[in-house]
Amino acid sequence: MASGSRAKTRKSVAKRFRISAGGKVKMNKPGRRHLAASKNRKRKRTLAIPGTLQPMDARRVKDSLPFG
Repeated sequence: MASGSRAKTRKSVAKRFRISAGGKVKMNKPGRRHLAASKNRKRKRTLAIPGTLQPMDARRVKDSLPFG
């Protein structure tokens, strides 16, 4: 029987981030869930567009998602 650690996906990270075909980590921007009446239309539209993580943070996310 082989012993050792097994790569497992962190489900909390998998629900929050997606890895694009080019290897960038996409994420939803915060600030769009509630209190939207006080935000203007342009701000809400901009928040709807997914953002990308900085390379330093993206590396930590990719380590938590071994299968991709």
